[in-house]
Amino acid sequence: MSKRLLLQFIFLLLSLSSFAISDSIPYTKIIVYITADSSNLRLTPTDTLGFHFFGQPLESEPCIFVDSSKTFQTFVGIGGALTDAAAEVYFKLPKSVRKQFMQDYYDPEKGIGYTLGRTNIASCDFSSKSYSYVKENDTTLKTFSIAHDKKYRIPFIKDAIAAAGGRLTLFASPWSPPAWMKDNHDILHGGKLLPSCYQSWADYYVHFVNAYKKEGIPIWGLTIQNEPMAIQRWESCIYTADEERNFIKFYLGKTLWSAGLDSIHLIAWDHNRDLMYQRASDVLDDTSAAKYVWGIGYHWYEHFNGAMIYDNVKRVAEAYPQTHLLFTEGCAESFDSTQLNSWKFGETYARSMIEDFNNGTVGFTDWNILLDEKGGPNHVNNFCFAPIHANTKTGKLTYLSSYYYIGHFSKFIRPGAKRIISSSSRGQLLTTAFINTDGKIVVVVMNQSNQKFTYDLWMNGQASLIISLPHSIETLVVE
Repeated sequence: MSKRLLLQFIFLLLSLSSFAISDSIPYTKIIVYITADSSNLRLTPTDTLGFHFFGQPLESEPCIFVDSSKTFQTFVGIGGALTDAAAEVYFKLPKSVRKQFMQDYYDPEKGIGYTLGRTNIASCDFSSKSYSYVKENDTTLKTFSIAHDKKYRIPFIKDAIAAAGGRLTLFASPWSPPAWMKDNHDILHGGKLLPSCYQSWADYYVHFVNAYKKEGIPIWGLTIQNEPMAIQRWESCIYTADEERNFIKFYLGKTLWSAGLDSIHLIAWDHNRDLMYQRASDVLDDTSAAKYVWGIGYHWYEHFNGAMIYDNVKRVAEAYPQTHLLFTEGCAESFDSTQLNSWKFGETYARSMIEDFNNGTVGFTDWNILLDEKGGPNHVNNFCFAPIHANTKTGKLTYLSSYYYIGHFSKFIRPGAKRIISSSSRGQLLTTAFINTDGKIVVVVMNQSNQKFTYDLWMNGQASLIISLPHSIETLVVE
């Protein structure tokens, strides 16, 4: 065979391959959304691209490989915490600003489409003062009242639910039982729940859920205790793994089910990734406790030498594939108003989200969705950052890079989506991907380097050339 005929034959094979691949993949376009440092791009649609036949990539060609035939965990949602602090700041703002704020967080078209939320049961550090829902020594909870929450927090949550289209997946966490229920007689500084108060404390959760339901706020889930291994100068309470397991098994689980609240999604641990496997195994290896537990919650504050222990999430997913993993809290700590424009916050959030989703996490919950110009209010001066800060004197909102980076996930990956394979051929490009219930594929790619990249989004022999700017994040919606 002559060289010319050989080339024609190869071209024919390639053409047939291209036709076969194009015919087998229903996707014809990619819409690109970008947020980039040193630019005005903020969740900005920049391109609508098509696919072309690609075949075997070379090692010299950066690629993101997507395989939608391999599906994993079902996505629950992304959101933030609706705390007392956030509510108090919100109601200091003009009505028009409050409306814009809610739209920017919860509207899936005009905002970033939050669908998940967390709130505190009684006071936490991000409350203006410590408080409880019952009077001292009321073991029967006859004095239980959420009157405190009706001033700011309940109207705030109702506005969020309305902005989200009438539905918000909301879970709640206690920071401490009332002081008289604890061995240190202090709502702050750790201490432990007195064994004599286990049943009263379990009943407390039921009262909270029913009281909020009466206000028109359904509670989807409960965590057992916020950060049960941290003795804090604010509201805190300590449980060992055995104590948490036994409280679930003998008190809280039974109490919820007896009250007709067996649909509540009970979440254990609710602390850092460092002890995550040990705490999960202690609860989940006990079938009498595990039957009540929907998932394991965790935070990201285990910054030992600046490192996050992402693999511990994977270890739990590997060992307990039927248990849901939920990121329940994270924020940038040590508020400094000169850092509001720092790009590092967005990259910290996205790196954690990508790693955790790829390791089996079903949802992500940021900490306060709104704080003031001082990083509060906070009754123990534990100030921190939020994706949006408000100047309560001027009414102006400041949007941090974290708001936009979170939005590259929350706006496009919707509840019910399934994670699929997204694999990067370059360490500078981090990626995860999901397929939504409508069939659209969402691929998130973060460039954490100072370098501009061109890479190919590769799917089953087809590809599209994408530009990735330095310190940027892209969402590629494949339709």
